Amino acid sequence: MVNAIIYAIPAFVLFVLVEAASFRFAPDDDERGYELKDAATSLTMGAGSQVVGFPWKFVSIAVYAAAYVYLAPFNLDVFTNETIAANPWLIATVFIGLFIADDLAYYWFHRGHHRMRVLWASHVVHHSSQYYNFTTALRQSWTPMTTLPFWLPLALIGFPPWMIFLQQSISLIYQFFLHTERVDRLPRPIEWVMNTPSHHRVHHGSNDRYLDRNYGGILIIWDRLFGTFEPEGERVRYGLTRNIDTYNPVRVAFGEYAALWRDMRGTGRLRDALRYLVNPPGWEAPDSSHSRRS
Repeated sequence: MVNAIIYAIPAFVLFVLVEAASFRFAPDDDERGYELKDAATSLTMGAGSQVVGFPWKFVSIAVYAAAYVYLAPFNLDVFTNETIAANPWLIATVFIGLFIADDLAYYWFHRGHHRMRVLWASHVVHHSSQYYNFTTALRQSWTPMTTLPFWLPLALIGFPPWMIFLQQSISLIYQFFLHTERVDRLPRPIEWVMNTPSHHRVHHGSNDRYLDRNYGGILIIWDRLFGTFEPEGERVRYGLTRNIDTYNPVRVAFGEYAALWRDMRGTGRLRDALRYLVNPPGWEAPDSSHSRRS
């Protein structure tokens, strides 16, 4: 199974260097730019996510393959030499269908990881930097197990695992380029349909008006359709509503899990402990003596 992300790493490194140089030679007081320790932590988290994700990929492949082989009513693996030569329109139709299905799956994956705390404990890693640059895109979770259910429907529809993973890689490569302050708004038709740096800056904002907005991957139309879109207005304040203030990769990766466990242990009722798992970040049990929001 080819991981396109691996082949994109040289390009990622090049764009990080170019962006960092741009801040040095053309600084902007309204942009945060880079901070060495923060960037190093983001790069460490990115490298760690690839190491952890490698064996987990085989588990995902096995689950998706089983669903595809034994449960899918259709076989959409049309990318064969014979099919390509005989029916290129079928290829285009399947590819467009895969693109839309993957992007919709990403929207609900992303929204779920902001609205359910046990999932947020994994995703919070990506939002833990108070800077917004290309290294922020690489600040990824070390607990990728929470992604599997959201793409399982694609295998059940009939998309083979190799196509699912390829499209996931394409989406993540596109999203890398959203993590920059150096690109202002793009032309209006693009901003209306596509996810852009402006839209994604909003998503990384801890401002009240920006919380839980703009979940899209490549397309922003899902946010417009499901009522989670917010245009960029006031200056974005990056990070969390309660920042973790650490560069330790282990604490970045697992700190929210530890906080979740403390909150669950601190309540005297099993029902409330379970509600900590499934309710949004910031929810507190009625008898809680403290107020906390990630």
